Amino acid sequence: MKVYYSLGVGILLIFLHVGNLNGQKLSHPKDSKYQIPSLSSDGEGAYIKSELIYPLANGPTPQCHASTIVETPLGIVAAFFAGTHESHPDVGIRVSRLTNGNWSWPAEVANGIVNDTLRYPCWNPVLFRPKGGPLMLFYKVGPDPRSWWGMLITSNDDGNTWSVPRKLGYDQKVGHLLGPIKNKPIQLENGWIICPTSIEYPSNTKEQNWQVYFEISKDLGKTWKVIGPINDGKEFDAIQPSILTYKNGKLQIICRTGQDVLAQSWSADKGLTWSPMTALDLPNPNSGIDAVTLKDGRQLLIYNHSTKKGKEPKGRNILNLAISTDGTHWKPVITLENEPIKDGYAYPAIIQSNDGKVHITYTYNRRSIKHVLIDPEKL
Repeated sequence: MKVYYSLGVGILLIFLHVGNLNGQKLSHPKDSKYQIPSLSSDGEGAYIKSELIYPLANGPTPQCHASTIVETPLGIVAAFFAGTHESHPDVGIRVSRLTNGNWSWPAEVANGIVNDTLRYPCWNPVLFRPKGGPLMLFYKVGPDPRSWWGMLITSNDDGNTWSVPRKLGYDQKVGHLLGPIKNKPIQLENGWIICPTSIEYPSNTKEQNWQVYFEISKDLGKTWKVIGPINDGKEFDAIQPSILTYKNGKLQIICRTGQDVLAQSWSADKGLTWSPMTALDLPNPNSGIDAVTLKDGRQLLIYNHSTKKGKEPKGRNILNLAISTDGTHWKPVITLENEPIKDGYAYPAIIQSNDGKVHITYTYNRRSIKHVLIDPEKL
């Protein structure tokens, strides 16, 4: 597949502060140039407020994970998977709505029931509201991320009721279509919906072999075209991309990796071809991230500014916001969490609503979903 090389000067400096990715030790983020802000609290600067969607001591299920969030004409809607624990057959997709300042009790809207004796777990829901189409809820069903398949339900009343689930289909290059693997799609001005997705291939030569690809629909999800995979999994085990847009028409993805850094790639032709994957000068403890292009053109990234090495807070025990004007140079601006807990703070989702505010959700200790409201004008 054709690729091109971005001319951005910052991309030529990608290995500063992160070390050699071919086996040498990577520097810990605490030793890098970044100054991480202290923990934010409600009403402080850009941090407006935070709340749990439901109490830790009174949840609908023992565990939950992988939230997604969208704005509809009726308000904010969030979804996540929940059940006994991740990969348990009883895990389904639940939806909660923010109405008059309160989150509704999460209701299950999808599950992995095949028949009376067979049920698979559900995974990684993604909400998306395209122009000219109904509200979409993508999710995965299957025993594990190596053999799952993509499903889709839609709503014509902004999430009150949902259609019968349908499989997304199959493609010779990647197998089962998966839809957006964790983070929201984007819709271009020409109507194309681009789903950022990835495959966790089994490997006989190393622990994992992760690759990023895209599913593009020109007909509001009726049919899909596969682009990629865009990396071979040798230098970067990359999954779960988030797409950013630029006024010059370029697209950028930022991905989770197994190499202690975030990785990026760029496209100048509406996502049909992508540059070689390179490292960003930001750490990653092999944990999900998300990002959003703000209305003023700035880019906002939510991620764990850590690796699995070093002193606490490390791994998923710290969660941060960073901002950029070019996608290459980033500045950490808010620390959302930094107190170590058993299951950490992970798998964030981020959007900007029509009023300009930024809404964030993320897994809170696998026991609830936390919602945070940010004023980006104060960043």
